Amino acid sequence: MGKYSHGNYDGPNGIHGVPLWRLFGFVLNNTSSNCYLLTMGYITYFLNGPVGASVFLAGSFAMMMRIFDGITDPFVAMIVDKTNGKFGKNRPFMVIGNLTMFISTLLMFRLTPVLPQVVRVPWFIFINIIYYLGYTCQCIVTKSGQTCLTNDPSQRPLFALFDGILNMLLFTGLGIWISSVLVPKYGAMSDARVFQDMQLYLGPLSFVLMMAAVFSIAPKDNSRYFGTGQAQKVTFKDYVDVLTHNRAIQMLVLSASTDKLGMQAKGSVASVILYGIVAGNFALSGLVTGFTTIPNFLFLFFGVGIIATRLGQKRAMLLGSLGGCIGNLLMMLLWYVGDPTTLSLPGDGVFTGFNLFTILFLALMIVSGGLSNISGNIVIPMTADCADYETYRSGKYLPGLMGSLFSFVDKIVSSFAPLIASLLLMMIGFTDTMPDVGTPLTPQLKFVGVFLSFGLLAICSGVNLIAMKFYPLNREKMAEIQDEIAAIKARAAAAEA
Repeated sequence: MGKYSHGNYDGPNGIHGVPLWRLFGFVLNNTSSNCYLLTMGYITYFLNGPVGASVFLAGSFAMMMRIFDGITDPFVAMIVDKTNGKFGKNRPFMVIGNLTMFISTLLMFRLTPVLPQVVRVPWFIFINIIYYLGYTCQCIVTKSGQTCLTNDPSQRPLFALFDGILNMLLFTGLGIWISSVLVPKYGAMSDARVFQDMQLYLGPLSFVLMMAAVFSIAPKDNSRYFGTGQAQKVTFKDYVDVLTHNRAIQMLVLSASTDKLGMQAKGSVASVILYGIVAGNFALSGLVTGFTTIPNFLFLFFGVGIIATRLGQKRAMLLGSLGGCIGNLLMMLLWYVGDPTTLSLPGDGVFTGFNLFTILFLALMIVSGGLSNISGNIVIPMTADCADYETYRSGKYLPGLMGSLFSFVDKIVSSFAPLIASLLLMMIGFTDTMPDVGTPLTPQLKFVGVFLSFGLLAICSGVNLIAMKFYPLNREKMAEIQDEIAAIKARAAAAEA
């Protein structure tokens, strides 16, 4: 790969790639959509606060919107698979999706709080539908675009490495900003101004990142790098065939969707409970990611930069899942055997020195978080492998379908995360308001916070291990697949000559 690192290249046996700066630049499309993902991760607080929904309704609405998001994926994917215009297959959807999200979130957070109470819920549902249509357009390209960007087995996994680095920086920086600046500034996570500020700053940032990704993929976003080298008709029957016969995407979807469920459950509500109530200092939620980012990056570099590029992406997924399962089980034990109120870090306002609980907590966060990041980030380039496998298996090039099947099941399963959190909270008495900074601690509330933060992730990592046992695409199989795709393209070119 080194001799090709300064330009686009077409190597032997149909292998092609891009300079690393273009690969890094295209990763920014996922970083761009994650700006909105982070904002919407706190949406149950907006629903419970400015919108005026109960805890159960807030969790239910969040779940239903995610399900709708998943349902739209196959329809958008079919359009992507049939698109090949002047501006390519992928770039139009990136721009349209991002602009749609910007306008819809602007209206959502600015207009909703000033509307009459009676129309806030229906308005919120309507504007969320528009938002998720835009989110679907941009997110599908993150997966489909990789198939034309590069198929080099030593380069494709680097998407996960770059993506992991950028996501760590994004979520760490914004986590600190939200917990240490926005929430103290306005007094509560449920204040509408918290969401208005997030949209004000993250919306323009997301647009700039998206445009950088559009520029980066431009030379490869053309039919020369699409699939089989010949025109094809995509029908609903093809979608059914893939869903029932492509074992690779079946197992990847099972693995990734349960993993996303655990990560979503570990989101805003769990963070408020764990750090703001159990540990007693919400500023820790942002500081923890700051202290673990660099070590987590080293784990990601080892898992993706070394294992995935040399031994295959499947083995990297297995390593990350095993480490995540064991690490999260040990973390649950620590929060019950140790004293979480002693957790303290430089910058939290009360730090006086490192203690045993803090040291053990950081060590487990680094190891389990670092290994979990491997499995969480490697799934996107693995989706591109599944698309190549489908071309090898059936002769069909369906990158949009691969991305949509992945996203559809992923969103359906992960949509239950806010509902799970809401149901657990209702079971312990939180029916009208969400637990927020300053809520008194109870043993039941501690269990909910610890289970959502670590227990569910341990279970989901165990599911990953089972799914990977039946995942057929190791490094050797992918080499065979690329040889066959090159032969398919050669036959198509000879037929046209």
